[in-house]
Amino acid sequence: MSKAAHFVYIALMSVIVLFSLAALVYYGNSYYQTGIEERFFHESHTTLKPSGAIGHGLGIVGTIFMIIGVFFYMARKRIRMFSRIGVLKYWLEFHIFLCTLGPVMVLFHTAFKFGGIVSISFWSMVAVFLSGVIGRFIYIQIPRSIEGRELSLNEIRDMKTDLRSLLPSMITISEEDFQYIENATKRKIESKSGTVVSRFFKKNREENRMLRQVKAILVKNKLTRQQRNDLMKMVQNEISLNHRIDRLQLMQNLFKYWHVAHLPFALIMLIIMIIHVAVTITFGFKWIF
Repeated sequence: MSKAAHFVYIALMSVIVLFSLAALVYYGNSYYQTGIEERFFHESHTTLKPSGAIGHGLGIVGTIFMIIGVFFYMARKRIRMFSRIGVLKYWLEFHIFLCTLGPVMVLFHTAFKFGGIVSISFWSMVAVFLSGVIGRFIYIQIPRSIEGRELSLNEIRDMKTDLRSLLPSMITISEEDFQYIENATKRKIESKSGTVVSRFFKKNREENRMLRQVKAILVKNKLTRQQRNDLMKMVQNEISLNHRIDRLQLMQNLFKYWHVAHLPFALIMLIIMIIHVAVTITFGFKWIF
């Protein structure tokens, strides 16, 4: 999928979610703002109540969307025979789309009235949604291949350039200067004092200071502008790869903890949802069928 096609793909799914939310708010705003006791007398009660034609339909369609979003993504990710169907990254985005649109519909299906065992499923759904947002943030921080496959630590390390063998063929500088440039691409800057934000800015300042020093060394050795630019890009790329290595290790650890929250809530939601559907059908609420 080209960048343009991918942009259209994401934009289309975003528009569908936003349009659906806006349409539901616009159509049912008056009903949903009416008190629980007075809703029975509202003109839209027969259609928007949880067992109404629209309200019940929203619950069914929203549930189907979530089930499709969960199980199709899990099948693509975990079952070998589906591993070559599409790019995993696009499947994840489709999973997020359905598991965002589905909860929106289920929310309006409840008519914002939560109670009993169904409330456990609803709040589990909210927890799944929120943890999914956090999981998505963690996911995009993990370095990946163009196919969306998570890169291993060794694969990222293999991307690094052997400056020791490359630089001498490009320029002639003293061993001391070369040693500084090489160390700049390998140095791991850490700060254990201060807040996360202050440590980030301290690390950023230290890296900028190192890059200025590298640039000064290249100027001192009378390299041409093109040579300086090429070497600075090379050094910056090496530092960027160091960041990716650090981020991979951190995010892989966070991802393990994230599953502890996301999966149990998803299972609770699905189990209670199945019980809710079974009870609904048992009591004869079969929508338009």
